Amino acid sequence: MTRLLSPILADYGTDMVAFWCPGCNSSHPIRVAPHQSAASWGYNGNPAAPTFTPSVLFRSGHHIPSQEGKRCWCDYNRERVEAGKEPSGFTCDVCHSFVTDGKIQFLGDCTHALAGQTVELPEWPK
Repeated sequence: MTRLLSPILADYGTDMVAFWCPGCNSSHPIRVAPHQSAASWGYNGNPAAPTFTPSVLFRSGHHIPSQEGKRCWCDYNRERVEAGKEPSGFTCDVCHSFVTDGKIQFLGDCTHALAGQTVELPEWPK
C-alpha cells in the first residue's frame, strides 16, 4: 500500500517521494535526500504543490545510453506481434519534465503524447 503525503505525492521510503505521470501512466520516484547528493533532487517540501529541481528525466529500453544497440522492448514487442500475440505493455520511452508548483511541464524530447504540454499533477490512482 502506498502511503500518500497528499493526493498527488506518495512516500516511497527513506528520502524518496513519487508522483504519478499521466504521460507514462506510471509512477516516477524521486530521491530528495536532505544532503543533496549528486543522485538527488531539490524539493520545496510542499506535498500539495511540489517543485523538484533540476528537471526529471526517466528513460527505459534502448533510450538508456548503456542499452543502445542491445535488445529492447521494441524488439520484444515486434517479435510478439509477428508471432500473433499482443504486445507486452512494456515500452522504450523518454519522459523529461520540469515539476513546478504542482504542475508538470513535459519537454519536447518526451516520447509520449503529452510532449510539449503542461498539466496539473494528477491525483495518485486508487
